[in-house]
Amino acid sequence: QVQLVESGGGLVQPGGSLRLSCTASGSIFSIDDMAWYRQAPGKERELVAHITSGGSTYYADSVKGRFTVSRANTAKAAYLQMVSLKPEDTAVYYCWMAVRTTSSGLRAIYWGKGTLVTVSS
Repeated sequence: QVQLVESGGGLVQPGGSLRLSCTASGSIFSIDDMAWYRQAPGKERELVAHITSGGSTYYADSVKGRFTVSRANTAKAAYLQMVSLKPEDTAVYYCWMAVRTTSSGLRAIYWGKGTLVTVSS
């Protein structure tokens, strides 16, 4: 089985910074795409940032210029550097990865359990 574990969430003041980490473990042959989603209370889960196996990135308009997604393939990890945080960034942030468990297997999707980011003074 594959597990994704996020870390780095917490309480931060507006204008502050946080760096989220997501580490995958288990039976993993390779990881294709990685992404970060977030969900605020009463709202739909939304894509925040996405990075492909080739390093191409996508950001939601609401975070573009403030958030940076990166990956470390050897460490099987994804990161989200967040700066200039706003109260509207408050949400549970979820890690997402497309994983192959064998060289010939189909891609499977895995989610972390989430880490809470609260931006408030």
